[in-house]
Amino acid sequence: MVASAEVSVIVPCYNEAENITPIVTALRRILSCYAWEVIFVDDHSPDGTIHIIRSLACHDYRVRGLCRMGRKGLSSAVIEGIMSSSAPIVVVMDGDLQHDEAQIPRFIEGIQNGSDLVVGSRHIKGGDNAGLANTWRRVLSDSGNFLAQCLMPIKLSDPMSGFFAIRRSVFESAVSRLSGRGFKILVDILLSSPATLHVQEVPYVFRSRLAGESKLDIFVMFQFLGLLVDHFFRGWFPIRFFVFCAVGLVGLIVNFIVMGALEIMGVQSLWAQYGATFVAMNVNFVLNNHLTYRDRRLRGIKCWIGLILFILICTVDVIANVGVARVLCDQQAMLNVAGIAGAIVAVVWNYALSSTFVWRE
Repeated sequence: MVASAEVSVIVPCYNEAENITPIVTALRRILSCYAWEVIFVDDHSPDGTIHIIRSLACHDYRVRGLCRMGRKGLSSAVIEGIMSSSAPIVVVMDGDLQHDEAQIPRFIEGIQNGSDLVVGSRHIKGGDNAGLANTWRRVLSDSGNFLAQCLMPIKLSDPMSGFFAIRRSVFESAVSRLSGRGFKILVDILLSSPATLHVQEVPYVFRSRLAGESKLDIFVMFQFLGLLVDHFFRGWFPIRFFVFCAVGLVGLIVNFIVMGALEIMGVQSLWAQYGATFVAMNVNFVLNNHLTYRDRRLRGIKCWIGLILFILICTVDVIANVGVARVLCDQQAMLNVAGIAGAIVAVVWNYALSSTFVWRE
């Protein structure tokens, strides 16, 4: 009779085919004293990651694979992985071999000794961030840590860590409040927990990547900032809407720059405005496609169709914006109030129609 798992190791992965076998081999070695299982949550990787997982599962019942179709994202993958397990202790680690799996027994002991959450930290004595060899990635990680620490209900040296263990009951008490978006599930859990958690930190050395590609980029940081804003406003200001507004601001800046450049080149003011607006629409579409709607990203012919729809929506929005401003001006409203009202109508219009028709579920 097979004993039920004491520990579930959740590994979200995408294009990690070369790393699956080494991860399982390492877990067999370090968790030999526990009844354990590993659940790989694969977002339908094109490199055949799920086939490697299934091949290993045929010879080891402790290996499980969950292949998600039409859904992507590290946080949501972790949530689905944990909810598909039944062990009282859950460990989360990345599938890129940068986390030191040898520390997992210390995580488990910490939970067994009363901690609600045990976090692998690169920023306490004995820990090291050497795996972040790229200076830009290091800056992004350190910036994220600083922002998260400003909102954390508890003091934590490495809230950006993706390597931790949590008591299942603690996770289940927070799961209904989780955003499930972006890549930093630990911050989401800490900000969503209804009670103050007893947290322990364990130092570990963040290793260099052997295979696969880093997922930490400027787009991930924008999503992370959106997550912090979402929790700061207690869910009244959705992450996606926040990012959409930020992209709109970028488009506005692009509009001014392009219009100024065209006027300097001698283009008539009206045509310069048309040209700048068209360029700004295209920039907004690209940024929204890669950032705001990253999980619904359009590709190929769908991307071109989406661009045409987006431009049509924005064109109607410009007309509506002018109409609202004129109505308020006719009613002797202050000019700046009219402008603000028009801008609000524009943002809400664009967001609602873009979510419904361009990047629909």
